[in-house]
Amino acid sequence: MLTFTVVPAFGAQMEFRMLPEEQNATATIKFQRTIFLEYDEGGKLADELRGQKTSTVFSTTSDEIRDRINYFLKNTANSDAVVTNVNLDYDAQLTGRGLNTSIDYKIILTIDLQGHLIREYSTNSPALIDMDWRGIVVSGPIDISVKGINNEINLPISYISKAAPSLYSAVQGSEAEAILNYPLMDASGIKAQPLGNWHFLFDPTGINVDAGTYGLSEELAGRVWSSYTMGESSLREGIQIEKVNEATFTADKVYTIRAIESADSANVHIGGFASVDVLQNSEVFGVSPTPPEGFATTATGEFPVMIIYGMAGMAAIGGIGVFIISERKRKKDEGQGQSGIDPSRLRAASTSTGSGGYKTNRGESYLDDETYEKTRSVYDQPQVEEKKDEQPTSSKGSMPKGWKPE
Repeated sequence: MLTFTVVPAFGAQMEFRMLPEEQNATATIKFQRTIFLEYDEGGKLADELRGQKTSTVFSTTSDEIRDRINYFLKNTANSDAVVTNVNLDYDAQLTGRGLNTSIDYKIILTIDLQGHLIREYSTNSPALIDMDWRGIVVSGPIDISVKGINNEINLPISYISKAAPSLYSAVQGSEAEAILNYPLMDASGIKAQPLGNWHFLFDPTGINVDAGTYGLSEELAGRVWSSYTMGESSLREGIQIEKVNEATFTADKVYTIRAIESADSANVHIGGFASVDVLQNSEVFGVSPTPPEGFATTATGEFPVMIIYGMAGMAAIGGIGVFIISERKRKKDEGQGQSGIDPSRLRAASTSTGSGGYKTNRGESYLDDETYEKTRSVYDQPQVEEKKDEQPTSSKGSMPKGWKPE
């Protein structure tokens, strides 16, 4: 049996950085997926794919992707954010090797946003930032024309149809075809994780008293920065596990296709102190130039404080228990006097021997009701070297040296 494995090397990865006083912001979302076709046992597909190496790489802007994203934001995400421009970087490569063929996909979308700023900051209220746009999904095929050549970029099977026609024909009408039609541009996992579960990091470096001494950039100087990240296994987010889909198709042999999707990840950086809030069932960030007075927490996600206090309390209880047991034993032993041998009954005996003008100081002790000879160290007894008489190994006599028969 041949194995056809679809392994997204990375899920959707989003980077978003913004200043709350600006109406425009930029986000970058990367989608990557790798498909492996294993053929350890050979086969017709293996013979056709070994040694092949093809690629399609281009960069362009896309009004089609922009319009599809805006349709999703308005009708599915219920977000007022609008994408004004999309830059696309597309890279697909097929590499045929001796034991497997890999097909690598990478799509990078750099999008310009407007409308995400619900309310600007004022003295009495923080700025409000719409974040419902973050789980962008583009379904179905997307055709991009580059140098007069049409390229469908969103469905993995489209590139396979050009790079490996025999493989494309083999999966037609099978469950494997459905798996190869899962869209690449799907960041729904980023929206599925509530912002309250994201890891929060607060950096007040820009407003420290000595900030000017270190030559901070204009972006950092005079302001604080808040960062929210997701995609790690933790008590907040739970265990991040891969999603597996499996199907088979039949060509010259039975092939198994296995789709594995890894967890998504995201990083959001906001100039100001940002906290998560809910506005009409929508998650937003409330942003102020400085943190609330007395705010000392610079990050979330450390070991829970209640657990730390509980462990400290258990250690204290254990220490008290040891003290009580020791005190009871001490009181029990009071008045019993000394146990063991009374030192006054011990006698000393010198055991050193001399060698020329040198003598070591060494001795042993014994009880006064016994003689030293009973307890004398065996090391002081003279050691007699055992001598062995060497006997000839042969019963025959030996001839004189130099003797030769006549």
